[in-house]
Amino acid sequence: MNENNSMVVSDITMSDVAAYLRITELSQADQSFIPQILEAAKAYVMKYTGLDAAGMDLCPDIVIVIYVLCQDMYDNRALYVDSSNISNVVETILGMHSINLLPSE
Repeated sequence: MNENNSMVVSDITMSDVAAYLRITELSQADQSFIPQILEAAKAYVMKYTGLDAAGMDLCPDIVIVIYVLCQDMYDNRALYVDSSNISNVVETILGMHSINLLPSE
């Protein structure tokens, strides 16, 4: 949690994702798959925005993006984000935090 008592990306656990997905009892498969989709979601956000892990923690609204991406990957049983089918909410939030939009010198 940050100083405002809001969750940050680095605080998200497998249990948090399972609760968001409304999974009451984790199967053996879920116990191995959920951490993988959580890491894939974080990697996607970092690549999309140019933020590092510490930078993501400064943006509490990215937490919901991580959950939404995890839900999509869980529902589709995929370890990647289909960029052609990304939600407008996810795209809008990530766009607000993208720091890699301009070419560097």
